[in-house]
Amino acid sequence: MDWQRSALIAAIVLVFGLLFIRWNEFQEAHGPVITEVNNESVLIPPLPEERVLSSEVQQGDTSDIPELVQRVEEVQVKENVIAEARLVTVKSDVLEVTIDTLGGDIVRVALLQHLVSQEPGADSFVILNRTQSHTYIAQSGLIGRNGTDTAAGRPRFSVSKTQYELLEGDTQIIVDLHLEQDDARLTKRFIFKRDNYLVDIVYLVENHSSEVWQAHLFGQIQRDSHNPNINNTMAPNAYLGAALTTDQDKYKKFDFQDMAEGAFKAEKLGGWVAMVQHYFVSAWIPDQNANNSYQLRKLGSKDLYTMGFTSSAVDVAAGDSGELRASFYVGPKDQYRMEEISPYLDLTIDYGWLWWIAKPLFYGLTMFHSLVGNWGWSIIFLTFVVKLLFFPLSAASYRSMARMRKLQPEMARLKELYGDDRQKMSQEMMAFYKKEKVNPMGGCLPMLIQMPVFIALYWVLNESVELRHAPFILWLTDLSQKDPYYVLPILNGISMYILQTLQPAPPDPMQAKVMRFMPVAFSFFFMFFPAGLVLYWTVNSILSIAQQWTITRKIIRE
Repeated sequence: MDWQRSALIAAIVLVFGLLFIRWNEFQEAHGPVITEVNNESVLIPPLPEERVLSSEVQQGDTSDIPELVQRVEEVQVKENVIAEARLVTVKSDVLEVTIDTLGGDIVRVALLQHLVSQEPGADSFVILNRTQSHTYIAQSGLIGRNGTDTAAGRPRFSVSKTQYELLEGDTQIIVDLHLEQDDARLTKRFIFKRDNYLVDIVYLVENHSSEVWQAHLFGQIQRDSHNPNINNTMAPNAYLGAALTTDQDKYKKFDFQDMAEGAFKAEKLGGWVAMVQHYFVSAWIPDQNANNSYQLRKLGSKDLYTMGFTSSAVDVAAGDSGELRASFYVGPKDQYRMEEISPYLDLTIDYGWLWWIAKPLFYGLTMFHSLVGNWGWSIIFLTFVVKLLFFPLSAASYRSMARMRKLQPEMARLKELYGDDRQKMSQEMMAFYKKEKVNPMGGCLPMLIQMPVFIALYWVLNESVELRHAPFILWLTDLSQKDPYYVLPILNGISMYILQTLQPAPPDPMQAKVMRFMPVAFSFFFMFFPAGLVLYWTVNSILSIAQQWTITRKIIRE
């Protein structure tokens, strides 16, 4: 029996060790104050001829995405160095986007249906922004023989107006940026659709020259390593970094350290490349019927990284017209929508290696939400269903525990007889278990089988943007944040203690003390976990109490 006691104590120590590490990470994350970039105004770099900022394009092989880096010289930048006309603002029902006519880049995106907080009058969540302290932008352009983005700099587009808004009854907004170059008229068109976070970018080419016009379309996300994922919970840190799909891997991740260690290149028919953070994602989706080159890398020695694609060359015959197109998604991690956009893009909702269990659980959660309209009740109903599915396995575990509890008086007698001789005591105990046809480890296997489901559900609740700012009842106004009054953690501790009283006490005094301390420890750590996760564990514990109590009474009667 010594090995069983040692294994149990080791497992408990491991759990508390992991919780302690999470607590340290939580404390460290909430120590220094991080600059808030959500409300900073968009930085407008001066034009190249002003010699304060210059925009360079370093080009090599056309399969490489260009290095569009704004290099700052040692000259003070004046606040009114450039006219506001450089920026075009587009407002749909879900997005507010700022486009810089220098290059036609998306330099700011606010998500109108996702707020920074639940406070009255809270600002919309800004996902992309170009400010003095933060860079996260989406760039696109043309490179190659007739490319608009050359070693001389970025193109300056003209535009008919600087403000666009989706009016009632309209289904889309079309924003056209115009450029005349190489005897060709180019229109860079942005298409914003109602209730849609996918923006279509189309280059319309009218070739008025006597030669074939040729260029490659590129799209890239340029970003620093600023982490916006600081919250008030001890939930696992969500992944922050780049991701793409390749022929070898459906979902391949590269964090900032990976990109700093070396560039990555890949070729793929279709595909996508994304920047992933907690709850939200931005992604370039090029032509799915064309071969595209993908590249991820760090730009120089600065804290700046780029991830993007370059499409195959497109030829437009003399006197003819053509187009190059791609799409840019920027918004919440909507699993169903991203499944429609491109294969495996939904994997940016990172459930880890248990995604094959997590996805059905998420479908069940959304099904209950469609019926009851509340994510808190949906979690409770899903917990009931999971518990019901594993009822036979958990019942076997609880029956084993109940029999062990019934045999405790005899076990105590054996301990009193052979307590000084551990080897003899272990032999007698094993003989006693064999005689009574009881397996002391009989309750472990069913619980181990259930663990993958519990872990997968844990990640579903942590990764689902639907639970962000989702209210439940009374004081629980946000299931993605900790319980403000710690009611659920206390209830969970009480339920864990009651469940322990229904189970056989460990024969070792030290082991018994550790087990008695566990409800208190878990209650403390659960004070800093998201309320949705604690709600699941609490309901599961209450259901376990009911099941254990029923089985124990039945065995005692027998």
